[in-house]
Amino acid sequence: MTVASISISETPLVLYVLRRADDALILGHRLSEWCGHAPMLEEDMALANMGLDLLGQARELYSYAAQTEGKGNDEDKLAYLRDVRQYRNLLLAEQPNGDFAHTIARQFFYAAFADLYWRAMMKSSDATLAAIAAKSEKESAYHLRHSSEWVFRLGDGTAESRARMQAAIDDLWAFTGEMFEIDDGERALIESGIAVDPAALRPQWLKTVSRIVGEATLALPKSEWMQEGGRSGRHSEHLGHLLSELQSMQRAFPGASW
Repeated sequence: MTVASISISETPLVLYVLRRADDALILGHRLSEWCGHAPMLEEDMALANMGLDLLGQARELYSYAAQTEGKGNDEDKLAYLRDVRQYRNLLLAEQPNGDFAHTIARQFFYAAFADLYWRAMMKSSDATLAAIAAKSEKESAYHLRHSSEWVFRLGDGTAESRARMQAAIDDLWAFTGEMFEIDDGERALIESGIAVDPAALRPQWLKTVSRIVGEATLALPKSEWMQEGGRSGRHSEHLGHLLSELQSMQRAFPGASW
């Protein structure tokens, strides 16, 4: 027996929280796919720990979204019982792992944004989001430091590692612009002091990313065209495959407990 997808009352605040929760869940799941496959044991543990950090963020955010919505949903239902079009994560987060360089580039781009974002959200007028931000910023700071070190090592390493790291940056660059986009509902939350304007974070993000990429003897693409759609529920084909694995147990055995 399978279970149908749930419906969500997407008020601006619920949608805002779900977007951040979905980012963390989907990226965390991608990192979990490296378990037992990383290039060394230490890195296997590091990627798994970063995935667990993101899962913890997702749980807190889903719980708050469920509480805010007040329709009887909980963190498990929000994670496992929504249709693919109901997910609002960044397209960057759902991109396949590819080789190790692609995983590092994806993590680096996201962590450079998340570190700034959560630091700014610590000043949110929403006490719950401010508390989640205070915990998440510490984790994101480590994720940025760890991924940056790998950008250095791969970019300034062998000819092969440098070529792979540059290819990863080139392939994923077009997905970074979506991190700084907002809609009318999010704009109202920014004006009320609940949310932060991601566009205001872009100059510092670009400065950080440019410095690290430059020091790694790599280069950022010059193209200004950016892909978008994840925030409004328009995803790549990769998310459907990811969710079929992520949701399989709960869909097949709804309400199962351990």
